[in-house]
Amino acid sequence: MSFVGISLGSVSLCGQTVDLHTHIILPEYREVLKVHGAELEETFPLPEWDAERHIAFMDRAGIRTAVLTMPAPQPSYGDTEESARCIRRVNERSAEIKQQYPGRFRFCAALPLPDVDAAIREAIYALDTLGADGVKLATNSRGQYVGDEALDPLMEVLNERHAVIILHPHRPTPYPEEIIATTPLAMYEYPAETTRAVVNMLARNVLTRYPNLKVVVPHCGSFLPLALPRMKSILPAMVKQGSMQPIDWEGNLSRLYFDLAGCPAIEVLRSLLTITTPDHILYGSDYPYLPDAMLKDNLLKLKQTLASDKELAGYAKMFLWGNAENLFVKDAAADSTPTE
Repeated sequence: MSFVGISLGSVSLCGQTVDLHTHIILPEYREVLKVHGAELEETFPLPEWDAERHIAFMDRAGIRTAVLTMPAPQPSYGDTEESARCIRRVNERSAEIKQQYPGRFRFCAALPLPDVDAAIREAIYALDTLGADGVKLATNSRGQYVGDEALDPLMEVLNERHAVIILHPHRPTPYPEEIIATTPLAMYEYPAETTRAVVNMLARNVLTRYPNLKVVVPHCGSFLPLALPRMKSILPAMVKQGSMQPIDWEGNLSRLYFDLAGCPAIEVLRSLLTITTPDHILYGSDYPYLPDAMLKDNLLKLKQTLASDKELAGYAKMFLWGNAENLFVKDAAADSTPTE
């Protein structure tokens, strides 16, 4: 499956990049947050977004296609119907934009968690009717973490549809108010939160129990290159004393993908390759959370970093677009209509 229906060899490297980590921020979403006084729930203001400006940035940066997702926070404040309406609007508008600008946008649908039944309904509608390319899951939705047993029915539905899941960190629950007041979430808590959610999935073998899922971990894998060796060393003792179950490391990790949002240094890239393979690493910008010029410069720095290393240079096309194209290719078993 190609994003634009042309061969990779016919276009220069500059204009081929696929961006797995961008956000759509709609007025209707902002309004729900405003009603609940939650504009700064994630400790920093939401940036402005519109499709034309996004495409203008993509053209300047040499990005062919961007994958849209709803940002944090989760618009859930005790009223499932309100949350479901807001998220339905985000998903329907995302689908409209995908159709309006062929080849420039894909989207992964938001879900109105923590209500699992409502999330299942929205996942079915978004994937089967709207043509969503996957779903976006918050690391936690009001304390309900990805990997929790309560989400197993949703995972079953997503597994039937061979879904791509894009994770994104949200404010942890509970959270250290004094530390967050000093250091915004994006500085430390987001990487910790991402790691926490993925560890929860691994501990319950979610990705071996639902093997058709592909999960994209943001921000260069966060702290996973440090956390996984420690987990592996401690797990046998935890299993022996009955506090954890065995983990199928290879089976779970083979279904994890990693975006490069955050302008990684070469040391980060090498560290990431200790826990995954080159075909599971994908470019991401985090548009529009930094100024356009900075994001364009970050992409240029990434290309320069890759080109400067003999091993990494061979992976540049894979990281920048090839792996993204392969991510959204479903195997033949997923082509038939799934049972509901």
